[in-house]
Amino acid sequence: MTSSTPRIVLDPTGADRHAEHRLLRAQGSTAQVDVLGVPAWSVTDPELLRTLLASPDVSKDARAHWPGFQDALGGWPLILWVAVENMFTAYGAEHRRLRRMIAPAFSARRVQALKPTVDDIVGRLLDDLAARPAGETVDLRAALARPLPVAVISHLMGVPAAQRSDFGATVDGVFDTTLTAEQAAANTERLYVLLDGLIAAKRAEPGDDMTSLLVSVRDDEGDGSSLTDAELRDTLLLMLSAGYETTANVIDQAVAALLSHPEQLAHIRAGRGTWEDAVEETLRSEGPVSHLPLRYAVTDIPLPDGRIIAKGEAILASYAAANRHPDWHGPDADAFDVTRVTKEHLSFGYGVHFCLGAPLARIEVTAVLRALFARFPGIELAVPAEELQPLPSLITNGHQTLPVRLRPAPAASA
Repeated sequence: MTSSTPRIVLDPTGADRHAEHRLLRAQGSTAQVDVLGVPAWSVTDPELLRTLLASPDVSKDARAHWPGFQDALGGWPLILWVAVENMFTAYGAEHRRLRRMIAPAFSARRVQALKPTVDDIVGRLLDDLAARPAGETVDLRAALARPLPVAVISHLMGVPAAQRSDFGATVDGVFDTTLTAEQAAANTERLYVLLDGLIAAKRAEPGDDMTSLLVSVRDDEGDGSSLTDAELRDTLLLMLSAGYETTANVIDQAVAALLSHPEQLAHIRAGRGTWEDAVEETLRSEGPVSHLPLRYAVTDIPLPDGRIIAKGEAILASYAAANRHPDWHGPDADAFDVTRVTKEHLSFGYGVHFCLGAPLARIEVTAVLRALFARFPGIELAVPAEELQPLPSLITNGHQTLPVRLRPAPAASA
């Protein structure tokens, strides 16, 4: 990767994401970046990004297609993102094999069947909030945005209630890009201890859950199509982390956006927009993932400006920058507008790696928004929107806390 333009060093704290995204887009369809010491091509043009995400010339298999993999093993803080052995890092036939085992858990029928469970969990979480003193400041990320997806994915995967907090805390560490290589390695070790414990428990006492099903596939299949031990563990890691973190961020960002843009909330209440519109516009304007590491060029890839992504070079999907690209959504692409006619986005990816859990995430966020604003119609931010602090990550896009004051609906008169 050679260029007269210096690589842009991505901020691991995510302190000013949108300014960074504008800087990246100003370089053209791609920008050469430094991802915690690893050089990569950041792709911000939505058309080019879709083309690359769907191309067989782009792989997610670091072992097979990234010459920098061995060096990264020596201490790159994000090594877990490229070293796991599951469908997230698989390519070609291997990806199809692994995805085929997981896809049934997210069929349209199964996802719709989860809706009563989602509504029940939302209701119980809102009951807990309603029991607090009126006007009290509450961290809505900790009290609602986080526990809902943790509970839903734990229900799907069969994680005992007593272990959910530990899983959530270690998953947080996977997305924290301010950790040192040593801290990241220690967090990974803790996470694998939890996963090994879950596997052992389901092997000894299977239940009606996805973990038990995957353990059964691992243990019973003898034709070479089953999961290896590493694939089993890393598939559980993928499902638990993807099923929790991204959904928590969308809930967090949607509530923050609606409370800081009351005219948009008014559109929904007046019927000029729907809660589904709010979900899609949040996914577009404040997607849960800013940059997703990494992909690799299987062969030399010519770019529209004449440059070439050389075989073996790393590619960073910069979803958030693409979602706000003015060539896609016009000069007001930075605005949060639930009445926007076209709310297309890449927040769930594109192509063969499109997120299996997208329909479930949409159900969860829509259920939260509808119930939260009905139960607490006077809810308001407890701090100015500009004081909300981002999560310390160049990958994930949420707030450290979301302080609000709750205002329940008045009791009906007798």
